[in-house]
Amino acid sequence: MPMLEPQLCATTRGPLQRWLGVSLLAIFAALGGLAASRAQVNESGDLSIELVDPKVLRVCADPRNMPFSNEQGEGFENKLAELFAEKLQKKLDYAYYPGASGFVRNTLGSHRCDVIMGFPQGDDLAQGTNPYYRTAYALITKQGSGLEEVTTLEDEHLKDKHIGIVAGTPPATYMAVDGLMANAKPYPLMIDTRVDSSAEAMIKDLTSGAIDAGVLWGPMAGYYAKKAGAALHVTPLVKETAGPKLVYRVGMGVRPSDQNWKRQLNRLIEENQPAINKILLDFGVPLLDENDQPITLETASKSP
Repeated sequence: MPMLEPQLCATTRGPLQRWLGVSLLAIFAALGGLAASRAQVNESGDLSIELVDPKVLRVCADPRNMPFSNEQGEGFENKLAELFAEKLQKKLDYAYYPGASGFVRNTLGSHRCDVIMGFPQGDDLAQGTNPYYRTAYALITKQGSGLEEVTTLEDEHLKDKHIGIVAGTPPATYMAVDGLMANAKPYPLMIDTRVDSSAEAMIKDLTSGAIDAGVLWGPMAGYYAKKAGAALHVTPLVKETAGPKLVYRVGMGVRPSDQNWKRQLNRLIEENQPAINKILLDFGVPLLDENDQPITLETASKSP
């Protein structure tokens, strides 16, 4: 997302809107008119009425928002789009727009594309499909730091620690309540992704020792921790219940009028869940089942 990063006050694109970091935020940007879509009611199932081009899978995406998407097609949402294009036997094309305010309005809402690949469940800027993964904000620590077993932000082991946090995201509320903000290092929520990455900056500070731990939206935490090459530990924050949601379901976003298209995407998600899970796990996304237990490669055939 995300898209963007969730911040239901705001992905995560959101379990999200760069409320889930910097990725789902795009989705939560004001829609300012998404839907005066097509007034025609389509009961026939004819997708030519709903889609920009029924022969092309046209995806709305951020041009530089790893691990979600980029113009080089390297993100996991790019890989999911490739999977769906193959299953639909369609050409794949993108409408790129920076994941910030106006993302939905200037892509999906302007009929430049037909689907946002990562969209937090519960957001009303567009119509969501069934979710294809469930994840959470996560605490990132160094192996051997003594913090690997910490599962909540109120844990006494975090007192007096320097913790990185993306300003304005839901975990910041918990950190404030738990008295962790005095020593916290904030990273900006709204950035120009063409030149900056709060997630990369946080991981760099963690590996260098400038901070003792960091809190990021799950997909970003898992991806950048894996990419860092250092021994980093990622713990989804699934036990926090006294404040904003930190666990989210993520699906895809379509126009409210495009109900036949939504049903087709729902079928694709259901039929291809094992392949979807594998793509996400390959990118380090910490997947959770409905009991907040981790989904691994061994259990990846199960639904989110």
